[in-house]
Amino acid sequence: MTKWRVILEPDLQTGEWAVYCPELPGCTSCGDTEEEALNNIKEAIELYLQPDDIKLSDHSYIREVVL
Repeated sequence: MTKWRVILEPDLQTGEWAVYCPELPGCTSCGDTEEEALNNIKEAIELYLQPDDIKLSDHSYIREVVL
């Protein structure tokens, strides 16, 4: 299990919630309630972190690094 910081911001006019993960640029979501926004950002983070299929040229290869 990995922990991610998320920022919740209420919309004072609509009562809805915006939420984003500062460590993952562009990973944002929202919800009608704080709980819904948190559930939605969890799904957004999971989708954000899914690896894309990578097509390599014949002379390229993939390596993994651990930090």
